[in-house]
Amino acid sequence: MSYIEPAPIQDKNNPFESMMSRFDVAAQILGLDQETYNVLKNPARQVIVSLPVTMDDGMVKVFEGFRVIHSTILGPSKGGIRYDMAVNLDEVKALAAWMTWKCAVVDIPYGGAKGGIRCNPRTMSKGEIERLTRAYTLSMLDIFGPDRDIPAPDMGTGPNEMAWLMDEYSKSKGMTVNAVVTGKPLVLGGSLGRVEATGRGVMVTALSAMQKLRMNPSQSSCSIQGFGNVGSNTAKLLEERGVKVKAISDISGAYWNPKGIDISYALSYRDTHNGTLEGFDGGDKMEDPDGIITCEVDLLIPAAKEDVINIHNAPKIKAKLIVEGANGPTSASADDVINSKGIIVVPDILANAGGVTVSYFEWVQNRLGLRWPLERVNRRCDRIMKESFERVYAISKQYNISLRIAAYIVAIDKVSNTYKFRGGF
Repeated sequence: MSYIEPAPIQDKNNPFESMMSRFDVAAQILGLDQETYNVLKNPARQVIVSLPVTMDDGMVKVFEGFRVIHSTILGPSKGGIRYDMAVNLDEVKALAAWMTWKCAVVDIPYGGAKGGIRCNPRTMSKGEIERLTRAYTLSMLDIFGPDRDIPAPDMGTGPNEMAWLMDEYSKSKGMTVNAVVTGKPLVLGGSLGRVEATGRGVMVTALSAMQKLRMNPSQSSCSIQGFGNVGSNTAKLLEERGVKVKAISDISGAYWNPKGIDISYALSYRDTHNGTLEGFDGGDKMEDPDGIITCEVDLLIPAAKEDVINIHNAPKIKAKLIVEGANGPTSASADDVINSKGIIVVPDILANAGGVTVSYFEWVQNRLGLRWPLERVNRRCDRIMKESFERVYAISKQYNISLRIAAYIVAIDKVSNTYKFRGGF
């Protein structure tokens, strides 16, 4: 059966609709048939759970938790768990689908998943977060598994939460199961290089794109929105390679220094000021919250949240190159504006796939009972990111399309072919 025109996108700023609008364009170029289109569009499984947790004051509070398995066509599903007040089913569905395409773009044998709990971890004690994490794990015992669905950290979670998840899952199995989760502490089977892996992937793809655009790193400047794990590691790695980081931002605001921000100082400042840049004196605070997006730099790296580049600020972007460290930082409505300005965008499903690549390495090491040295992890991750960029770049030239649509074509082509080889349904 030939491909049928999809229903019109209702809201391009809704993360799931935003993802689907790009998916639809790539599906049309590929001439995807209706059966495969429907299978790839719809999540395989959506789980919503209520999690009663005893808080420190003795009261029981009920939290809402989610896990969406988008696809298991390429292998077990893989995806992070985020703790945030904005977590909702649409967002988790979009992020799960992005994971499917991300794993396919970098040629890793995983499907896509995502999870989340609607909560504010900043207002919760360590004990409350632990009880919440263990409650969530217990509710997902029939979902998680080293050969079924492998969670990882995301916004609001880290090695501690992954350790509790692994411990709770292991208790239910009566044995230690390291490979059920990635992003663990090193002593529990975590991988060297995992913490900086996403930022490292952003750096590698940024330099690959700069090479294509004949941009000299030592004569280029950049702004980085978000100074969490991804943004700060990207900043550090780019600075080491000669790029002048003129602007950084976090929840406290954006900071600008035309001479370049000292990233080592910014990192130590953040780590000694409750994890934020509040009051940072290594640059001037910007008055315009969109300033970090529209400032005068060669390279823009959004590494915070979804839809920060939109129809309103896209026309004012001065950067020649955007490399997406966050998931879905550019709304679909802004794509046409950015493309018409001739700005090259390395899309999220390629640029930030370093994290899932090293998560895959962690899982492989756990399965083999080995630990690889950092040099091997970095070398293999760099090679995968470079090869993936070249593959996407070649497709973009072949079809004369943006890198974003090219990345979706690479991903959808791989998943749809695998689906057909497996015999469909």
